[in-house]
Amino acid sequence: MKPTRPTNPGAAGEPSADVRETGPPGGGAERPGAAGPGGAAGSAEHYLEVADLSVAYRTAGGEIPAVRGVSFGLEPGSKLGVAGESGCGKSTVALALLRLLPASARISGRVLLEGEDVLAMRWGRLRAVRWAGASIVFQGAMHSLNPVHRIGDQIAEPLLLHDRAGPAQARARVAELLEQVGLPAWRARSYPHELSGGQRQRAMIAMALACRPRLIIADEPTTALDVMIQAQILRLIDELVTDLGISMLMISHDLTVLADTCDRLAVMYAGRIVEEGPADDVFAAARHPYGAALSAAFPRVGDPSSRRAPRGLPGDPPDPAALPSGCAFRPRCPEVQERCAEVDPVLWPAGPRRSAACVRVLSPEQARAAGVPPAPAEEAGTGPAAEGEPRADRDPQAAARPQPQPEEM
Repeated sequence: MKPTRPTNPGAAGEPSADVRETGPPGGGAERPGAAGPGGAAGSAEHYLEVADLSVAYRTAGGEIPAVRGVSFGLEPGSKLGVAGESGCGKSTVALALLRLLPASARISGRVLLEGEDVLAMRWGRLRAVRWAGASIVFQGAMHSLNPVHRIGDQIAEPLLLHDRAGPAQARARVAELLEQVGLPAWRARSYPHELSGGQRQRAMIAMALACRPRLIIADEPTTALDVMIQAQILRLIDELVTDLGISMLMISHDLTVLADTCDRLAVMYAGRIVEEGPADDVFAAARHPYGAALSAAFPRVGDPSSRRAPRGLPGDPPDPAALPSGCAFRPRCPEVQERCAEVDPVLWPAGPRRSAACVRVLSPEQARAAGVPPAPAEEAGTGPAAEGEPRADRDPQAAARPQPQPEEM
């Protein structure tokens, strides 16, 4: 079987150039439980730990940075949502975790899966980890499923390759998986075009669960689905993750979906995480102006001002080949300060279990310790900061929040 997209990555063929750089092919497939080259004991705290992950694409005009120093951890059974506009690097992060990027990509950093670095795995070990250790639900099920193969055959393929299941065992497991995602077992004989969009997405989820992985990466799992089907798919994912104790990394443009589904949220902009924290807190009271603008873009039920005057974000994301100096969000930020052109922010503490890459979350003492120039009011010794009054700019979301409108008569 040769799928139109890598629905069974690593089943056959040679690794891309970036795979050869991080670990040459060698040997047969190893079982996920075996110790790989240079592997370490799995972390009791994090099942997945990503440290300083960077991805650049080689082009005729030079390297283009797509992901710049992304770090996060995912505990067993937890759900992390990654949000941001198109082009911010979300899908590149997802594909880099299992080394599914094209040959033009150069990856650096560390991706530790149970303490073992995916970027340093040999080819045989990497094949064993894909599907069995971690699997991915690609966005756009119609384009991810092979149109000339039956659904059951496509779900059975990782079982035959990774679990060494016989044909009868694979058929029984396929029927079990289809029923688990809410499809009748006879749908295994159907072709992708014979299913609705929601049914195809359920089939993709069944395929991701086939080898009982402990981590699922869901890249825009509800793209192009209507609202009712979206709700069904999200409820299904939430139930499966809870019942099976699976860790999940979910990627979406929709902050409301992630806030409702995930435990924690990470907001990406221009290839970096600019805010991270508990999902409800980030959605309700973002500390970074970009996270605040994303949240304010969604009308709130019962809030007439947000319904009548939804707020967007002017401008476009920056060209990754020509990022502005200092903070990459500076040209679009409604709360920009002069020092933002001088400081390339990192994630600083912004509350309990929260962090944000914005100079506004720093107290004067923290700014001095981090080598960040003081805010203009602090430098002049005037304004709310000097007088000990509450500062309005401590709530970056206020700038993006719709202003109250008079009721219509």
